[in-house]
Amino acid sequence: MVLVTARDEVDGIVAAWQRERPDLDVAPVQVMSRLDRLAEVFADRRVAVFAEHGLRRHEFDVLAALRRQGTPFELTAGELTAQTHVTSGTMTSRLDKLTERGLVTRAPDPDDGRLVRVRLTAAGRRAVDGAFAALLDAEREMLAPLGGGAQDDLAATLRALLVRAVEA
Repeated sequence: MVLVTARDEVDGIVAAWQRERPDLDVAPVQVMSRLDRLAEVFADRRVAVFAEHGLRRHEFDVLAALRRQGTPFELTAGELTAQTHVTSGTMTSRLDKLTERGLVTRAPDPDDGRLVRVRLTAAGRRAVDGAFAALLDAEREMLAPLGGGAQDDLAATLRALLVRAVEA
């Protein structure tokens, strides 16, 4: 368990709501406001790590989806669209830019000409591998205040919250 005696801005918000609305239990603000603020801070740090490797966050998402597939590091454009939760038009734009940069190639599917197969190039693999290693270092540092067991507990708690939120 991590004990922190420092106060943050959420403590002030909670105190003000407790003062102004003592009839309400504002306990959820303790967690949700901190999660919201942490998400912004962590997202900004991820963007900075990706930028150091010449990538934008959405580019990393596409390259990482391909990299996780294993050899030959290939998916259809539709599969990439589904995995990255964007529209087909957005994916087309992203793939155009990644293709221009030589990070992916596109080719018609040999069995179904309606499909486009997207493959990670050697340059794309180097870019995503470097960015991912740096991301892990940065995220390890961000989580350093939590001991090993606390990280596992937090991951399990966040998983439960995410599953519940997605089901709702």
